[in-house]
Amino acid sequence: MLLVNEKDLVVPGQVLAENEYFPGRGTFKEDNRICSSFVGLVSVRNKKINVIPLQSKYIPKRGDVVIGEITDIRFSMWGLDINSPYTGLLPASEVFGKDKRELESVFDIGDVLLLRVVDVDEVKKVKLGLKGRGLGKFRDGILVYITPTKVPRLIGKRGSMINMVKEKTHCDIVVGQNGVVWIKGEPDMERIAEKVVLMIDREAHTSGLTDRVRELLDRLTGVEPEIQVEESEGTEKPETPESEDLEVESDESEDVEVSPESEDLEVESEDVEEGTDTPAAEEDDGEAGDAEVKDENNSER
Repeated sequence: MLLVNEKDLVVPGQVLAENEYFPGRGTFKEDNRICSSFVGLVSVRNKKINVIPLQSKYIPKRGDVVIGEITDIRFSMWGLDINSPYTGLLPASEVFGKDKRELESVFDIGDVLLLRVVDVDEVKKVKLGLKGRGLGKFRDGILVYITPTKVPRLIGKRGSMINMVKEKTHCDIVVGQNGVVWIKGEPDMERIAEKVVLMIDREAHTSGLTDRVRELLDRLTGVEPEIQVEESEGTEKPETPESEDLEVESDESEDVEVSPESEDLEVESEDVEEGTDTPAAEEDDGEAGDAEVKDENNSER
């Protein structure tokens, strides 16, 4: 018996279901009852109940595309902050291959990179790599940090939400699966995009978010909202062409879109495969899936 509805806000210890349902992420089973482990939103999939936490830390997973900032340079690798309890490590071999070069000559402390999680070992040592289309160093722009579990809501179904923000602010926006967002455009538009992204992060669990985001963007960018005029009696309604189907934004995105314009990198490892495509994201119970990198390989940001 299900005791809650889809997208209900629940608290730790709250009973969600009994008997025929199964515990998923963010839940635990006590006797025949399934209870919530977090403050979060309910998601039910094929008799399996999950709770997506409203606040969480990014837990690295192999194949994720993330945005990281270099915080440390060691003998043979760079250390990066990836918005996680665990530090990311970029080995020099991922950039130079078998060659030996000065690490500072390529990336320095404070540089921001788009990378892929190559491996995560049993002690959460996160190995990062730059082999893949579009991965590399960002130029300029600002960083915005959101809750990693809100990434699908920011993207929207088939990229509907993030594309609306891009179109109205004329900014380049890249969303990492670790909850780090890179924005580049005119300074005033960067701040507008930042404000909208943070609003989506705060209100991701609420209904009618798409309309509120559109209204906020129109107001901040100075676009006059369309005014609907009521038709008077006896007035014939003019024929209008059929409109194209609109994409309806949902809570869970089908694809996590990452569309970077990264700096060209010379990667000389023998393992590099030219034209390697980044795999598309797979939906995973409300969590961000794998990011799809859509821009040309290693184009300059």
